[in-house]
Amino acid sequence: MIRLALFSLAALAAGLQGCAPLIVGGAVAGGAMVAVDRRPPDIMASDERIELQATDRINGLFKDKGHINVTSFNRQVLLTGEAPTEALKQEAERAAATTPEVKSVVNELVIGPPSELGARSNDTYITSLVKSRFVTAQKFNPIHVKVVTERATVYLMGLVTRREADDATQIARTTNGVKRVVRVFEYIPDPPPAKPASAAPPKE
Repeated sequence: MIRLALFSLAALAAGLQGCAPLIVGGAVAGGAMVAVDRRPPDIMASDERIELQATDRINGLFKDKGHINVTSFNRQVLLTGEAPTEALKQEAERAAATTPEVKSVVNELVIGPPSELGARSNDTYITSLVKSRFVTAQKFNPIHVKVVTERATVYLMGLVTRREADDATQIARTTNGVKRVVRVFEYIPDPPPAKPASAAPPKE
């Protein structure tokens, strides 16, 4: 029951990044999300195209030999999962890097057999738990941080300030079940300080 509630909360907060058979793309843009996402709508659309196209390319290379997740944020691609050999790991990176509109690739593939369904389910649970803690902490808008979990390693993506990155990292690092946190952020300047409200004129 607790896990179900956490899943629902995280999904409402920012869209849940799950693990599905072989290869999964992660960017889904709803109307409410577009309104608060720091990416322009055309870049969000690019991320969706990149995930579909890179997924298709990598599927053609791997067939049923591995398990790879493709996540694109602001045209930066994160590859997570398992590749059977170093050669295929590098081929997957090249396939992603040569996908139209991609500006960079972060290759976090592990050499080894595909993870088991139980491990992927646990990763999905960890993602939901991290996202729910973002909401509870109220330190930043959780929509601005994308969470991807693979083998209990949490990858954090987004356009964030340094303070937001540090807060998100601390929350993820102290979440039950998380073994490691990897920052894949792009940084933006801190917003200017709010101007003090002007004093009301004295009453006559």
